[in-house]
Amino acid sequence: MPFHSLTCCARRRLLAVLLSIAAMPLAPPVDAAPRRPSDDAEVLERLPTRAGDASARELVALRAAMTAAAKDPAPAERLAQRYFDLAMARGDPRYVGYAEAVIARFPEPLPAGLLSIRGMLRQYRHDFIEALDDFAAALTLEPRLAEAHAWRAAIFLVQADYPAAQRECAALQALHKDILYGSCKGLAQAYTGRLEAGYRSLQKALASSLNADNRLWLLTRLGELAAWRGQAALAERHYREALSSGRDDGYLLAAWSDFLLDNGRPAEVVGQLADWESSDTLLLRLAEASALLQSPDATRLAQTLADRFAAARQRGDTTHRAEEARYALHLRKDPQEALRLAAENYAVQREPRDARILLEAAIAAGDPAAAQAARDWLHASGFEDQQLRELGRQSALAAVARQAASAAPR
Repeated sequence: MPFHSLTCCARRRLLAVLLSIAAMPLAPPVDAAPRRPSDDAEVLERLPTRAGDASARELVALRAAMTAAAKDPAPAERLAQRYFDLAMARGDPRYVGYAEAVIARFPEPLPAGLLSIRGMLRQYRHDFIEALDDFAAALTLEPRLAEAHAWRAAIFLVQADYPAAQRECAALQALHKDILYGSCKGLAQAYTGRLEAGYRSLQKALASSLNADNRLWLLTRLGELAAWRGQAALAERHYREALSSGRDDGYLLAAWSDFLLDNGRPAEVVGQLADWESSDTLLLRLAEASALLQSPDATRLAQTLADRFAAARQRGDTTHRAEEARYALHLRKDPQEALRLAAENYAVQREPRDARILLEAAIAAGDPAAAQAARDWLHASGFEDQQLRELGRQSALAAVARQAASAAPR
C-alpha cells in the first residue's frame, strides 16, 4: 500500500507509530479459552459507540467490501487498518483481535500491506521480534513502504537501540517523508540527551504539517518534551492545543493525565477520564487520581483494574507489566511486587517511563541495585529529564550506602 494512497487517518497512524508502544492498552478480562461461534451471523458483542460516531457505519461498509472482494487483499487491508486505528485511538484491544481475524483469512505468503499490518498487531502485543520480521518482509516486497520504516524506528526506540532507530529515520528521509523524518529524528534526539534539538525538530515538523491529525500527534510529543525540559506552562499549552481538536486519542489522554498527576492535579484527571474506563491504560490513571482524592469510587476502580490484570495473567499475557507495576506501587502499596514486574518489563522495553517505574519501585522497595539497568541507560543515553535524573541520583546514592553498610565490619 503506497504512502501517497493513505487516508488522513492512516497518515496520522504513521506518525502515531512513533508514540510509545509501552503505552498500549491492556486486554479486557475475557475467558481463558476463546469460544468460536458456529454461525457467522451470531452477534458476540456490540462495541460501544459515541453520539454521532460514524465508525460503525464505516466498518459495516468496509466489511461488506471485503466480503464482496473475495480473495482481493486490498479491501481486507483497509478493514484491518481501520480496526487497528480504532484500537490506537480508543484504547480498545478488541479491535486488534478483529484485525487479526481479517488477516488470518489470507494464506501465506502475505502481500506487503497485510504483512505490515500484521507487524503492527504483533508489536501491539509486544511481540517485537516477529513484528520486525514482518516489517522486513514487507520492505523486501515493497522497498518504499514508509510505514514499515516508521514502525521499525518505534520498536528500536522502545528497545533503546538508538543507532538502529536512526537508520530508520534516515530511510524515511531518503523516501522524502519529511514530517515522518522530522518526527523520528526529534524523538531519537530527545531520547539521546538532546532534548532541545529534539524539540526543535518536532517544531519544524509541526510548522510543515497542515493535517489536523498529524498536528495532534506532534503537539502531544511537544508537550512531553516540554515537560521533560521542566517547562510546565509550555507543556500544558501544547497539550491543551492537542485536546482542542476533539479527536479520540488514547496516548494524548494518557500523557496529559500523567502531566496532571505529576503536577498535583488529580481532580482534573477524574474529570477528563470519567468516560474512558474501557481503556485499561486510562483506567490506571483514573484509579490513581481517584485514590489520591479518596474518592468513593476509588476502591471499585482499583478492583476493576486488578480483575483485568488477573485475567491477563490467566491468558499468559505479559504485555501489561509496566502498568501492573505502577498499579502495585501506587494503588496496592506493594513495592516488592512492583519491583519484580518493573524489572521484568525493563528486560523487554526501555523507554523513559519504563525506567521511571523501575527506579521508583527499587527506591520504594529498598533495593536500589535492582535498578542498575535504568541507571546505566540514563548514563549511556544522556537523557535529560530532571525528574528521572533525580530518581537515578537517589537510587545510586542508596546503592552506595547499602554497599557500604554491607561491607562495614560487624
